[in-house]
Amino acid sequence: ALQLAVGSARKSRNADGGPDAESWENFRSTAAGGTAISLRDLIRVREGTPIAIDDVKPISDILTRFVSSAMSLGALSPEAHSAVTVAMNRMGARSNSGEGGEDPAWYTPLGGDARANVGSGVDSGAFVRGASGVGSGIPTDRLDSRIKQIASGRFGVTTGYLTRADEIEIKIVQGAKPGEGGQLPGHKVTALIARLRHSTPGVSLISPPPHHDIYSIEDLAQLVHDLKTVNPRARIGVKLVASAGVGTVAAGVAKAYADYVLIAGHAGGTGASPLSSIKHAGSPWELGLAEAQHVLVQNGLRHRLELRVDGGFRTARDVIVAAMLGAESYGFGTAPLVALGCDMARQCHLNSCPTGIATQRDELRAKFRGAPEHVITYFTHVAQDVREQLAAIGARTLDEIVGRADLLQRADHPELPRSAMLDLSLLLSPARREGASPRRTVARNVRPGVVSLDEEILAAAASTLESGAPYHGAFEVRNHHLAVGARVAGWIAERVGDAGYAPGQVSLQFTGSAGQSFGAFGLRGMRIELEGEANDYVAKGLTGGEVFIRPFRNARFGGASHLNMIVGNTVLYGATDGLLLAAGQAGDRFAVRNSGACAVVEGVGNHACEYMTGGIVVVLGRTGRNFGAGMSNGIAYVLDESGTLASRTNHDLVLLASLDSDDEALLRELLAVHRARTGSPRARALIDGWPRVRKQWRKVQPRGAAEHVAAIRAHWTDRLRAMTAESTAEIESSSLSD
Repeated sequence: ALQLAVGSARKSRNADGGPDAESWENFRSTAAGGTAISLRDLIRVREGTPIAIDDVKPISDILTRFVSSAMSLGALSPEAHSAVTVAMNRMGARSNSGEGGEDPAWYTPLGGDARANVGSGVDSGAFVRGASGVGSGIPTDRLDSRIKQIASGRFGVTTGYLTRADEIEIKIVQGAKPGEGGQLPGHKVTALIARLRHSTPGVSLISPPPHHDIYSIEDLAQLVHDLKTVNPRARIGVKLVASAGVGTVAAGVAKAYADYVLIAGHAGGTGASPLSSIKHAGSPWELGLAEAQHVLVQNGLRHRLELRVDGGFRTARDVIVAAMLGAESYGFGTAPLVALGCDMARQCHLNSCPTGIATQRDELRAKFRGAPEHVITYFTHVAQDVREQLAAIGARTLDEIVGRADLLQRADHPELPRSAMLDLSLLLSPARREGASPRRTVARNVRPGVVSLDEEILAAAASTLESGAPYHGAFEVRNHHLAVGARVAGWIAERVGDAGYAPGQVSLQFTGSAGQSFGAFGLRGMRIELEGEANDYVAKGLTGGEVFIRPFRNARFGGASHLNMIVGNTVLYGATDGLLLAAGQAGDRFAVRNSGACAVVEGVGNHACEYMTGGIVVVLGRTGRNFGAGMSNGIAYVLDESGTLASRTNHDLVLLASLDSDDEALLRELLAVHRARTGSPRARALIDGWPRVRKQWRKVQPRGAAEHVAAIRAHWTDRLRAMTAESTAEIESSSLSD
């Protein structure tokens, strides 16, 4: 019925194959009929005093409240993903990238002409059917999503990706697939998908259930701050699941200074998860939304952030009920895909979608018949229905009914006598607190009292960098300085993208004890050096930058750096490229989800190299438990002096081996660079005693990944030799050689 109404059905009632009003009426009556199957079917809207529909805000105003739920490129085919994105952008609504990353070929100057990027030879750049102007010399649609999602795995997250966002959504959990969002079977990981996700073709990908950098509301607040630093324009949101207690977590999100919170219901879920992953997941969004609204209002926090909801939205009535329960924006996932031709075959995870929507197989992608116009037609109809229902109850805007649960009442269902036993008071009672607003009233949820060292750096460096000259600066850093370097990285990415600058063009030297997220999102051309120590999240999301950390010159442990901590937990999390050298030990969860960076550290805690999909990690000392769990690509070299590495390694996906001659060559290059850049006595001792220690080294690599490992090793050997040749004179003359 929906496909007939929007014109995507194989057989249309119209001779021209387009939609018609009769088909939409049929869809609307079909969707409204049948047995009550959801909580919103058990309630109805009270009658009001109608007003003329011309007095209600126009369709364009309502369309801006709509978002397409997060569906990644990988779960969806490139054609389907882009059709949804283009449609939402044309309407002034928002699409969500999902957690799979995006193709940089889609990135154009915002508000500019996209022709320079379309047809760039990338197989995902110019296939959008119905996109105005593709190949025609007319400015084209914006091809990337306004909402960029980041999740547990950080798939495809780079500095350039973040700076393209109007909104950035942190997905902690989701309602339809508990703890397995982003799960992508290996047969859907094509060369294109692997490139965008910085992983390996044919290798399954998972997002681990917990966020490895979020173990408390304080951790969440830090990530929100990091994202607001790298992209100050973007609103930051957090995706939660509708379940008992979600209101308390939503209050924490408000206190973490996020700008919106999404309550995801149990219905829906597209793209990749097997049947076992979508059963017993979450609760109806009506329960989660009502609880979040009550807790936020009662705690005086509701005015600080927007409430968003998704999970099985299809009709205008869903929007009206959600608004009265407290939501201000509304996510649609399955319905837009059905509008594009989805037949609900429920075989998304098998890569065999018969309509070319949830598959990466070329022969099935060729069957895709959808176009952005189909999605636009659907949302336009929904928006018009919303206007009609608002007029019927006497409301001119959606804002007038947000949080007005008093406008809802129980619906009678004599055919379902058990429904009368349900207590619906949570849904039918408005949240109240004297003087508290039932909806958001501030533009941004601003964190007070933040001291930004990056603003000082940019004030000194911006004019120099704009002229194309290199910049070198030295600064004192303290532990209240958070995310140092992230705003500089975002400033550069806004101008040149992930390509960054030439090596060493931005050289920043710091002395002191750095706060959390030091060097986060560092971009190519940025060299960040610290004499001192740093807290958690060093080099989080590193995108080609260089971060070098050495102890204080007068530190008592200066001669035994490998026996002392120098950086905290969750270092190098989600990095995609770059170099990290730390003359000391790191805490737990080192290099989790590293997918391209190279690092040398002198000891690690538990869970190091977990879910790694690329890059190199060298450990010059102790390792904690569970080393290499879920590691599907990349290499780790560990100095196993005590002979205990085998008992501390998770052997499910990796194996241990001795070094070959190519490994030795790479290791010696890394040790030389580590010694030169950090003055590490540990590196010096290992270089001098190489014949004695070479047999104590162990190589950790994924099973069956020898070809990929060899390519990574060759790539970094060449890069390190170039770095050594470039900087030998500089290093010898620097104070680091003292």
